Amino acid sequence: MRTGGVLNILGKLLIVLSFTLLTPIPFSLYFNDGMVADFLRCACCGALMGGMMVVLFAPEKELGYRDGFAVVVLSWVLFAFLGALPYYFSGAMPSFIDCYFESMSGFTTTGSTILSQVEVLPQSVLFWRAMTHWMGGMGIIVLSLAVLPLLGIGGMQLFQAEMPGPTKDRLAPRIQDTARILWSAYLLFTLVEILLLMLGGLSFFDAVCHSFATLATGGFSTHSTSINHFQSVYVETVLIVFMFLAGVNFSLHYHGLRGRFSAYWQNEEFRLYVILSLSSVLILVVANWYYQTYTNMGENLRTAFFQVYTIMTTTGFGTADFNQWPAVCKVLLVALMFVGGCAGSTGGGIKVVRFLLFFKYARLQLRSLVHPRAVGTIKMGNVKVPQEVMISILGFFALYIGFFLVASLVVTGLGVDMVTGTTAVIATLNNIGPGLNLVGPTQNFGTLPPLAKIVLTFCMLAGRLELYTVAVLLTPDFWSMARKPIWRWSLKTPTNKGDGLVKSPSYR
Repeated sequence: MRTGGVLNILGKLLIVLSFTLLTPIPFSLYFNDGMVADFLRCACCGALMGGMMVVLFAPEKELGYRDGFAVVVLSWVLFAFLGALPYYFSGAMPSFIDCYFESMSGFTTTGSTILSQVEVLPQSVLFWRAMTHWMGGMGIIVLSLAVLPLLGIGGMQLFQAEMPGPTKDRLAPRIQDTARILWSAYLLFTLVEILLLMLGGLSFFDAVCHSFATLATGGFSTHSTSINHFQSVYVETVLIVFMFLAGVNFSLHYHGLRGRFSAYWQNEEFRLYVILSLSSVLILVVANWYYQTYTNMGENLRTAFFQVYTIMTTTGFGTADFNQWPAVCKVLLVALMFVGGCAGSTGGGIKVVRFLLFFKYARLQLRSLVHPRAVGTIKMGNVKVPQEVMISILGFFALYIGFFLVASLVVTGLGVDMVTGTTAVIATLNNIGPGLNLVGPTQNFGTLPPLAKIVLTFCMLAGRLELYTVAVLLTPDFWSMARKPIWRWSLKTPTNKGDGLVKSPSYR
């Protein structure tokens, strides 16, 4: 790993994030919440940290895959630290562990909160809370690749380390162009949703914050009762539509915006995504009707649609306390937490395509038992799935089980009951938000022990970065190959005999 080059890029990314810390200031001035100086202090802190890293460490001409893993993981750790400062300065969260938990929950689009009353936060901090969702949704690294040519070198390594899903599709020859395409679609959907929510009676502030949370599949609301605060069928319908869109691979949206609407239904993962979600809605409607949870069919349908899409897309908005629903409904919703959205979407979870390929692989193994001499292949559409992709998916499931079991053991070992502890891990590892029991949709994570919050914060990061990226940094081999950073002052002054620069050693 080229340590100096990694630290140099981390510094540049911190400077980028520092500018975004200035965006809540207009809201602070408008609402007069007294947070202007605090946001300026946070921005200066980030710019100073980033500037020092850029000045001290020399950049590298090339980045390897190990460098990409390190940049992505360490950047999210630093971003969560910097993003936690506004919460800490506001005084609403006296514990920095709580502030860091809330910040990581925002950037990873998890939506889990330690607050019982979010209204205690100043409006500008509530906007920052939503802003962390929006930036983390498509990915801060991808945003940087879109707007900063200085990160163009090694861009594919960063893109592959951060984007969710077993495969990463380029929509353009240059990775910067791919990032711009993805962010353009993301921005367009956000603007359209803001307009539609304002037409539904929401203030500009509420419309912006909820649009940021929807497209990022985050779930942070400006109200403690979440979407139930508005009591509006129109608002819920708009959110359902955009949660559905956010759970779809954004490369399909790119083709759709270019007029190729057939690309949606031709995609096998999209078809399964639609079938699974609609089937789940039907099961919830029947179960809640049978157990008389709802006697009004209109309310039953409305609640079922919203809860299926808010859970399956890992958004985590709330309109009902499903903690009080029949057991079959809770089991179904927990199952949807594992599934998540499509690969290449802003949703979390294991992803629909992994389950699709996993069951195709299982079916192939069953056929081989019946027909031992038959040679079978796994295809997505008409394209054969490479063997390395299948190995990666099987390894992902193994890693997932390991992360889940270890985290659940630690959290429940701290005295948290089994249902609360395991669903808290599921909710954070899949970037959902709410779980069951003490972390249900009407509860929060504030009552959990500090060490449990630290473990769950790590689960958020691991889930957002698709496990592999984080797991790689936990291996001794990764750090054994790290090289000492190249300091800028170690570069010689140019002379007339050539450029006079000490060439950076090449690492494989």
